[in-house]
Amino acid sequence: MSRMDQAKMLMKMRKLQKELQKEMITAEAGEGAVKVEINGEMKIKKISIDADSVDTSDIGQLERWVEEAVKDAISKSQKLAADKMQPMMGSLGNLGL
Repeated sequence: MSRMDQAKMLMKMRKLQKELQKEMITAEAGEGAVKVEINGEMKIKKISIDADSVDTSDIGQLERWVEEAVKDAISKSQKLAADKMQPMMGSLGNLGL
């Protein structure tokens, strides 16, 4: 692969990274009691808890919902990134990666 092709690939990767930064994914748990917003780079942007849907005497349940929502959000973010990178994977092989 020529230097020009490598430069083009690098530009495509940077563009993809910027696109992933802008992609927002929402995951919920506890029937909407907990919502997690994450971007395509797996960076959590916001966690929301609906106080009316939470029993404060059962903090363990709230903790499970937060964990569930975060895991789901990360999984969705990883899938989004993998789907967007799939077309480039063949070209990356040409770089020896």
